[in-house]
Amino acid sequence: MSEPKPGPFNALPAATLAPASGAERADWADIVQQLGAEIAGPLSSALERIQNLIVTGQIDRQSLRALRESVANAREAGMVGQQLARLASGRLQLSRERLHLTQMLRSVLTHRAREAQARGIQIRQVLKPAEVMVDGSLLFALLNALMDWALASTHSPIEMRVEFTPWPVRARLSCRFAHRAMDVLDERQLDAASAGLNSLTWRLVEQTALTMGLTPQREDDSGITTFSLEFPSTITSELENLDEKIEVDQDDFEPSANSKPLAGSHLLIVASKRELRMQVQDAVRHMGLIIDQVGSMDEAISFCQDGLPHGIVFESALRGASFQALFDELRNEIADFSFIEIHKDGRGTQLSTASVDGLAHVDIRALDDSLPSILLFELSKSM
Repeated sequence: MSEPKPGPFNALPAATLAPASGAERADWADIVQQLGAEIAGPLSSALERIQNLIVTGQIDRQSLRALRESVANAREAGMVGQQLARLASGRLQLSRERLHLTQMLRSVLTHRAREAQARGIQIRQVLKPAEVMVDGSLLFALLNALMDWALASTHSPIEMRVEFTPWPVRARLSCRFAHRAMDVLDERQLDAASAGLNSLTWRLVEQTALTMGLTPQREDDSGITTFSLEFPSTITSELENLDEKIEVDQDDFEPSANSKPLAGSHLLIVASKRELRMQVQDAVRHMGLIIDQVGSMDEAISFCQDGLPHGIVFESALRGASFQALFDELRNEIADFSFIEIHKDGRGTQLSTASVDGLAHVDIRALDDSLPSILLFELSKSM
């Protein structure tokens, strides 16, 4: 990585994380133990139902739903564990980028709107414009992890705020919700609600913030949870107008140097043949993406009803009326939603910004070489 240029907004160089202290190692030991429990619990339940299926040869709809939920919960815990392992590796190189915190948060909230609506959860936004200096990919991961945690924990509307502290002037992100129903009085239910707040997803929120050099604050009082995070490197008018300051442009800031800048982003693969779905997955396996697969555009439409991935990779043979309906709907909702078409007609590789139809295109013969870089460009547009 090149040395960062000196200036009032880039006082610190991008740096590799220091080795963990004894206290940090103890925290990670607790996280590993919790990870094992959150994977083993659902899998034990799933195994019990599978054993019953083997013995009886039958499974009712309720048991089938429970089996699917158990496997999904274990899978989710495993994916969160992968992201935590990345933070714990000590190999991340943190960069400092000038980012519009409010715009990125709005983008994340827009992307998660369907998921919130499907759960019957309202998200209230009180967002003042704010720019900060942080690692871009980690900020994106933090905001998505925060939404995962809040959506899973809330029993009320979620209030998201971006405001400023009076002095020193810092951007402050806050998230507030009720973590239990207000009429719950049973001690066991109260304990369960409090324990649920300390899920593996919360650990991901906490550790991502700490990795970024930020200090997460959380208060759980009388059934209300408030999470807040202050950004010491906030761009203010006072700083921008310093007489001594060096002329600032985008070249003054390091792009993200993380080896997996898209880690935690969600990709949906749509292809009729399993072989092609696996070929696409193998091409991007090293990128740390959360990947789901479906076999038709109708399945993709159904998949997107309860929540949107960050991008869709699909085979050109499925481009028809159902695709057009999905494309029009998602692009109307999110103008820069990423679609990447896999084709075999020799058109080569094209970014969405260079194509007539607004889609990115990758030749099937160049999946391994071209798809990762195409995804990096296309998905980074929403960060």
